[in-house]
Amino acid sequence: MSKKHELLVTAANVNEAEVLLQAGADALLVGDDRFGMRLPGSFTIEETAKVVELATQHQARVYVSMTNLMSNDLLKELPEYVQALGKIGVHGVEFNDPSVLGAIREYAPHIQLHWNAEMTSTNYATANYWGTKGASRVVLARELNMDELTEMVPFLKVEAQVQIHGMTNIYHSKRSLVQSYMAHQGRPVEGDLGKERGLFLIEAERRDEKFPIYEDVNGTHIMSSEDICILEDLHLLMEAGVHSLKIEGILKPLAYNVAVVKAYRKAIDHYISDADAYAFSEDWLDEVRELQDPERELSFGFFYKEQVY
Repeated sequence: MSKKHELLVTAANVNEAEVLLQAGADALLVGDDRFGMRLPGSFTIEETAKVVELATQHQARVYVSMTNLMSNDLLKELPEYVQALGKIGVHGVEFNDPSVLGAIREYAPHIQLHWNAEMTSTNYATANYWGTKGASRVVLARELNMDELTEMVPFLKVEAQVQIHGMTNIYHSKRSLVQSYMAHQGRPVEGDLGKERGLFLIEAERRDEKFPIYEDVNGTHIMSSEDICILEDLHLLMEAGVHSLKIEGILKPLAYNVAVVKAYRKAIDHYISDADAYAFSEDWLDEVRELQDPERELSFGFFYKEQVY
């Protein structure tokens, strides 16, 4: 069992992992692009082992994302990868495919299982079902509002994880849509179309909003035009018993992610020290706002929106 209010953040490489741990992260989420989806960076087993070593020094935990769409070819690679994760001391794995669950239970049963089905993890009954299959945590859908989240947690028989900061994915395709679009226009594609390219989409009806887009081995990913920021109401999630609070660091510079980790670390520590006297302070967000991309707003995401499925 990890800390009561765990501050979890993604990392793009070993150096970032160390800096984020020093900033106050309780846990890190990393992974290999073969098995994980929308990772800030792809880690080899050797790099993952180094992150585990660093995390141990900080009494922190390391989770590995294995939420990709599993093909028959990938299934052949699962046993070796899972066995390696077990040997280097990874604490948990995020999964959405039963094949991953089966591999963990067979080859590394000591690794915790965190069920992450993206937008379909919307009720406690389904979450608890995966609990009966071995999952110890559910990653709740970002499309749930605050009431739905906080009212669900008491019915969960597993830990709850909620994204509290950063961008979200709004569209994914296995196809190389950007490359196809450029080829259709007769425009040469120079270099890759990955996260470093800085590409974005603009809709005709919303020209003031930019949607980051990139391609990798898993296809095309379109991301939100705003960044979730629930620091102001973080205490509501902690009061409800949400165990893991996740900062999504993809497509963000390290300095920004460090500032975000420090801001939430401050809030969590204040709450833990005296929940009754806890009060949000605007100045906790000062450095984050200074580093925030002026073309991207900080928003409450779906926390206070009515989502239509």
